[in-house]
Amino acid sequence: MKAARYAIGIDLGTTHCALSWVEIDKKDSIESPSVLHIPQQSAPGTVQDFALLPSFVYLPHPSEFAPSDLALPWDGAPDAVTGEWARRHGALTPIRLVSSAKSWLCHAGVDRRAGILPNDAPEEVARISPLEASTRYLAHLRDAWNHAHPDAPFGEQALTVTIPASFDPAARELTAEAAQVAGYHGVTLLEEPQAALYSWIAQSGGAWRKQVKVGDVILVVDVGGGTSDFSLIAVVEREGNLQLHRVAVGEHILLGGDNMDLALAHVVARQLAAEGKTLDAWQMRALTYACRVAKEALLSNADLHDQPLIIPSRGAKLMGGSINATLTRDALTVTILEGFFPQIDSSERPTAKRRGGLTQLGLPYAQDAAITRHLAALLARQRGATAELDGFAQNASSHDTPNATFLHPTAVLFNGGVFKSEVLVQRTLATLNGWLAADGAPAVRLLDGADLDFAVARGAAYYGTVRSGHGIRIRGGTAQAYYIGIESAMPAVPGLEPPIQALCVAPFGMEEGTEAALPRQEFGLVVGEAVRFRFFGSSVRRQDAVGLLLDVWAPDELQELAEIEATLPTVGRAVGEVVPVKLHARVSEAGTLELLAVPRSGGEGWKVEFEVRAESGE
Repeated sequence: MKAARYAIGIDLGTTHCALSWVEIDKKDSIESPSVLHIPQQSAPGTVQDFALLPSFVYLPHPSEFAPSDLALPWDGAPDAVTGEWARRHGALTPIRLVSSAKSWLCHAGVDRRAGILPNDAPEEVARISPLEASTRYLAHLRDAWNHAHPDAPFGEQALTVTIPASFDPAARELTAEAAQVAGYHGVTLLEEPQAALYSWIAQSGGAWRKQVKVGDVILVVDVGGGTSDFSLIAVVEREGNLQLHRVAVGEHILLGGDNMDLALAHVVARQLAAEGKTLDAWQMRALTYACRVAKEALLSNADLHDQPLIIPSRGAKLMGGSINATLTRDALTVTILEGFFPQIDSSERPTAKRRGGLTQLGLPYAQDAAITRHLAALLARQRGATAELDGFAQNASSHDTPNATFLHPTAVLFNGGVFKSEVLVQRTLATLNGWLAADGAPAVRLLDGADLDFAVARGAAYYGTVRSGHGIRIRGGTAQAYYIGIESAMPAVPGLEPPIQALCVAPFGMEEGTEAALPRQEFGLVVGEAVRFRFFGSSVRRQDAVGLLLDVWAPDELQELAEIEATLPTVGRAVGEVVPVKLHARVSEAGTLELLAVPRSGGEGWKVEFEVRAESGE
């Protein structure tokens, strides 16, 4: 196969997508990744280039636009609008607007291949799946590249797509599938906080080694449109060289810009209610989208003091019945600062409220909106993450204290559009430094210079060159150890479920492109009938080896992930037969986890697919 000329990085974001690229064999290009300007509709019949592709799809009524109104340079008659015009026009007709597809893509409680978006649209509105929406964004970026670089076909380049560090195996598999459907061949998945750090390394021009030292722990705080993602990366010394080793990531937290937009909408709605103006559910959704646009404008331009909001009405008097409101900078700052970044003690933890017995089928947002509480919980949970890290402990700086109550970061890198606000950066730093001071540790250093809109895409492009042998690579492998549930053999007892043991099939830190066999243990695999596989992950059990069988574990040690449901083919055996097998795990080059069950008799085994369909109840 022809060697790739370019390394392309794709930031598949909740609210925006971006594409960056470098020419692999040119040093200047590697240190300064370029950003592709993406053609997209800005109005009916009008195409403009924007640096970002908003992650929105508008599904128009068949009679709403003429075919030529939606034409793109590579498609004369698309059936939907993707990007900037979708976002702006969809704010006026939100029941036809698909958003937050990335958040839905990792929602284990729904069928992510089913047409469920827009999730609250009436029956007459066509719907698409989270998988299809993600595929559309990726395909749009592919076509934009090919339009701009006809001499360098997209499919022949080194491709990297970013994902949240906290994505579970099913969400990773789905992202890889969306990329494959969109024509991305040989794609690699990269965690977003790592991509942000790679971008910082690239733009430093090699000076990053002067800004960090052995024993440092870099905290990457990435608050995007749909998730809050935390990663901890240690600076170690091996064979006389500085290396970076990712030691921990946070849990998957659906808490980000979407939550902030909704909070701002409720603030404005209360102001309108005080004026005697009541909004219905349709108008609240339109107001939420309007607050998103206003928030982004205020965060990106410190000279703006307020932003007008127009909330449309329904019916013939659409514009005449519209309601006008304003989002002020003061309301924005207070709502986000106190609601999402409160100054708390390091001992505080996210709170869980008692839930109602019935709830709408929506996204499983975090119940506690305080990002700082989630950060405190991560640092406490990972207190011993560097204790046995090769090249770190024996050279650790004096910042470590014997009675530390949490893992002490020494440097912090911010990412995500939320941190365009200097107020939020300083609030987070002040909170974190308050925790460190109380623990007798020095304050963190701020690693600045990151481009908050493009850092992830640029870092992904740089990573493509790392895989080609250039630059520094962040080590770490899988962010969790993974386990499969083994049902115990026991007589039937009324009201008693058979005990479950947890078998470690992939240890913490298992590198991409590596395999792990379980040579001595055999288990019975049921074929020919529907079965469920229970799957667990742990970010704290770092020493568990492949093949370790756990009988008991603490509630905070293992977290159950989405079930894997499958009917494995009989391959010449009877339906319901229990086949003796050995298990074999592999982390693919793309970063997805595969599990193979190999029969005792040899021959082809069964691949346990990460089934991502929700339980149907049938």
